[in-house]
Amino acid sequence: MLKLDNVAKVYRTTEVETHALSGVSLEIQPGEFVAIMGPSGCGKSTLLNILGLLDTPTSGSYWFFGEDVAHDSERQLAQRRRSGVGFVFQSFNLIDDLNVTENVEVALLYQGIGRAERNRRIAAALERVELAHRARHLPHQLSGGQQQRVAVARALVSNPKLILADEPTGNLDTENGAEVMSMLAEINAAGTTVVMVTHSLAHAAHAKRTVKFLDGRVVSETLLAA
Repeated sequence: MLKLDNVAKVYRTTEVETHALSGVSLEIQPGEFVAIMGPSGCGKSTLLNILGLLDTPTSGSYWFFGEDVAHDSERQLAQRRRSGVGFVFQSFNLIDDLNVTENVEVALLYQGIGRAERNRRIAAALERVELAHRARHLPHQLSGGQQQRVAVARALVSNPKLILADEPTGNLDTENGAEVMSMLAEINAAGTTVVMVTHSLAHAAHAKRTVKFLDGRVVSETLLAA
């Protein structure tokens, strides 16, 4: 279970204090698919960064699958991220001079996994996103939809408990966007918790629950029909 309790996040400079999150309390059950919605600048990405252990709250508590991590060190957070969280970003974030296999392998390199097991996992992840035939291609040799599928494979290869997707279809056309959403729905159906930031009502409909944000606060939650 993921649980935020009265979480605030404040960014300070010498002249400005910005309250990105203000008193956010939210629970996400294992195996849920939750869509986070709201206008630009309302705190959605900050929330995702905290859920994904990329950032820590200024105040409040965060339980990551039953463990309080709000005050963990960066080293502790990094260890949890490597095996527990997969990320899918709007801009793909692939490394230009690495081929598809190497881009997916990046997620495994710091986990002490032997080469044979890495190769097995990479092959399985690429099969799952139907890109095994592109394993040796570089990112610039792929379409946008294919690049995002590589990003999904990279997120999956560590067998994470949690997938965080930040506008995963934002740079894709309708057809490729629908394919990526179908993959995320299948991943969730297999038991992985998925939290996705999106502006698309059609894509949010793939989730089991929508949470609407405004000015760093949760303003409503809607449970969607199964």
